[in-house]
Order: sequence, then C-alpha cells, then structure tokens
Amino acid sequence: MTPAAGPRPLYSDVIRERWRRPRFRGDLPGANAVAEDVNPLCGDRVRMLARVAGGEVRAARFTGDSCAICTASADVLAEMAEGRTVEATARLGVSDVLDVLGTDVRPTRLRCVSLPIDVLTSALGLHGDRGAPRLGRGAPSAGGSGGRPEPPRPRP
Repeated sequence: MTPAAGPRPLYSDVIRERWRRPRFRGDLPGANAVAEDVNPLCGDRVRMLARVAGGEVRAARFTGDSCAICTASADVLAEMAEGRTVEATARLGVSDVLDVLGTDVRPTRLRCVSLPIDVLTSALGLHGDRGAPRLGRGAPSAGGSGGRPEPPRPRP
C-alpha cells in the first residue's frame, strides 16, 4: 500500500522563485502596448508592457505591487508571450500559466493568476469590452516608477 499523497503546498517552488526573483519585472523601453489594472478585492496592481512588431510580441515586462501568485503569474506570462504572435498570446489562459507554476490555486486566488492575463490582453488591444486598444507610448501609471525598474516587493 502506498502512502496517500498530502495536499499540494500553496506556493510551489516556481511561485516562490518567480516571486522573489522575477526575471521579467521592470520597465520596457520602446513598449508600444501598455495596460494596467487593479484587483480591488486584494489590492494587486499589475502593469503589463509589450513591444509588438509585425504581429509578434518581441519583448514583454511587468511592473506593479502584487501578491506572490500574481507576481509569479505576471513573470511567467511575460516570458511565455515573448516570441509569440499576438493571436497566440491572446490564447494563453489561466491553465497555461498554472501549468508552468506547477500548482493549482484555490478558486478565491484565481483572480491573482488571471489579472496579468487580462491586463496583457487589454494592452494588446484584444479585449473589446475594455474600450479602445491601449497602443502607443504607454498609459500613465498611478504611482509608477518614473521609467526606472521597480525593485521586487515580496508579499506573501
């Protein structure tokens, strides 16, 4: 008889690593697709920046102040988006990000994963329900970094 597997930890090793040392956090000079949103329930704020040319996401970054799951999700999403077409990037979903993070999240934390996805989709001008595409030199940021990369702010 094999021992029963215990519950999976809330934060996988990937989440902890990407939260503590995000690889894709910071400003993106020349970004021409930028959007930002806040989850009013928890206060997560994420700004996604992308440089798009020829229908392809050439580079992607994020800034903001968010929980570990949201920060890790934004970091993974930026990495996944680079080199993909805009259309392929638009097809990325919560399950794709969770696969890379190596975990499941409670239903109450799904918004932590979906916020960066929604923001990047909006930045790329692919959300009809969010108004006009946000393409250009960048949207103003509330409490932004003034063009400097933001240092990581670990939050549990």
